[in-house]
Amino acid sequence: MKKVFLLSLSMFALGFDAYIIAGLVPAISKTYQTDVAHVGLAVSLFTLCYAISAPLFSSLLAGKPLKKILVYSLVVFTLANGLTIISPTFFTFLLSRAIAGASAGLFSPLAVSAATQLVSNDKKGRAIGLTMGGMSTGTVVGVPIGLYISNVSNWQACLFVLVVIGVIASLGIFKWLPEFPASPPPALKERLKMLVDQRVAITVMITFFASIASLGLYTYLAPLIKEFSTKESLTTFLWAWGFGGMIGSLLIGHVVDRCKNTKKLVTFILVLLAISILCIPFVMSFPFFKYVPFFVWGAMGWACIAPQQHALLRYQPENGSAAVALNSSVNYLGSSIGATLGGVVLSLQLGTLPLIYFAALSMIIALAVHVTFYTSVRGLPRY
Repeated sequence: MKKVFLLSLSMFALGFDAYIIAGLVPAISKTYQTDVAHVGLAVSLFTLCYAISAPLFSSLLAGKPLKKILVYSLVVFTLANGLTIISPTFFTFLLSRAIAGASAGLFSPLAVSAATQLVSNDKKGRAIGLTMGGMSTGTVVGVPIGLYISNVSNWQACLFVLVVIGVIASLGIFKWLPEFPASPPPALKERLKMLVDQRVAITVMITFFASIASLGLYTYLAPLIKEFSTKESLTTFLWAWGFGGMIGSLLIGHVVDRCKNTKKLVTFILVLLAISILCIPFVMSFPFFKYVPFFVWGAMGWACIAPQQHALLRYQPENGSAAVALNSSVNYLGSSIGATLGGVVLSLQLGTLPLIYFAALSMIIALAVHVTFYTSVRGLPRY
């Protein structure tokens, strides 16, 4: 399990990088003298490239040693973050975020695959949990710490810490991970083939709209907090969101195992996620309760993926990894589109309240797709 920790450390860096920019939006906007909506493009580019890189590069990397791909992708990820720090122009900054997202999207599924090959069969679940837990920890713990570093110094110092972690993880994987063959992520054709199954198509559609709402709104959390709670620190709300995400991601697996009706569980999660987002503007004046919607939002947002993956594994037992990988790609694609559309909404200069309504609308669509299709489409199990 010690070697799996190296992969977990790398995933920590990925989770850190995927979400930290949202907290640095005001500082980056000031550095490049551009508006917040344009800086949101950085998040869009990262998540878009994250979503499409693995299926696009899989055919090119067929037959290559897994360790070599892991090291190369992590080195490129680290160099891209270094470029982000020294970017002289906003265009270079966006380019660096695209490269970082593409390399992260390639590394992530391969890291999970490598983790399962480093342990015996009875420890595979723990290996996957430790590897993916690194990413959630990077969000829950890394982002608030990164914002603290940014406040004490500057946003570049925050990303410098990320570069140091990337260097340590790259050297560790190069030195201690064994050489072993493995297939790269499923090819784009294989992933798209999954959509022929209506059950898979509906499941990933729900993931898509939920991620537009949850991750898209998260991108603009900084201006949202600034408008509704000028006296409070953004870091406090990020801790509430992140702690909720940690609780949700840790407990949902046990809930899925014990819940006999996964459909009702997903309905419950989507409803709570929608309510938590809608409640934000109404509770911001209350001393303690202002943090509750962010906690619930984080918990339900992170918990939403597990039952979806559980369903996909049941629908496609022979191609489960491809179906789950497709769901992961769609999740980040939704995040990218949500961040982009959120930037369009902000460009209208109507404040951040329309962002909440937009996110709530996306959640309503996800819920409607879930309830309607699972009760009306013939052949879909009402599980």
